[in-house]
Amino acid sequence: MTIRVLLADDQAMIRDGLRRILESSPDLTVVAEASDGVEAVEAARRLRPDVCLVDIRMPRLDGLDVTRSLAGPGVADPLKVVVVTTFDLDEYVYGALRGGAVGFVLKDAGPALLVEAVRSAHAGDALISPSVTLRLLSHLTPPASGPVRPHPLSERETEVARSVARGRTNQETADELFISVSTVKGHMSSIQAKLNLRNRVEVAAWAWENRLMDAV
Repeated sequence: MTIRVLLADDQAMIRDGLRRILESSPDLTVVAEASDGVEAVEAARRLRPDVCLVDIRMPRLDGLDVTRSLAGPGVADPLKVVVVTTFDLDEYVYGALRGGAVGFVLKDAGPALLVEAVRSAHAGDALISPSVTLRLLSHLTPPASGPVRPHPLSERETEVARSVARGRTNQETADELFISVSTVKGHMSSIQAKLNLRNRVEVAAWAWENRLMDAV
């Protein structure tokens, strides 16, 4: 199966570089490019690509607005959006994740991580890289005091959510907790249903915001 990707970035050289990286993998193809946010939204709605790779800063409509337009909570049939940025724009990335993005990569992260992010998004899983996501979420989580907030998760679901927030994959979580991958997936479905969250990135953000990481 070929994964159809839309690239949105206002710099032609970066789009060209991203296209070359993606299309070096036989299962990825770029079906459209956009040089600003308005073009990105229009092309995405017209072509319905499998994954939209969106820069955070673009003319006319920035990456946050593009993400909300294509994947936000009010979108009936959301597309899969992966945000591309640099770490010094972490607050914007956080907003994009809350707006429905299923992952993000740094522009200097390298070809392998970029390809992995696209494949993960297409597979219905969000890329959560320990080297990036943990720094981002811990940096953006406001300092809090007092006890850990109450929540509706069971003890095992809490362990799974905490593992996700550390950047673990399903397989790594299963190995860490001595359970099967299918059991991890079942817990993830229950977590998302209980908390009204849509993907692993939102689960990770929730775990940091609710100070689950303080309890370890």
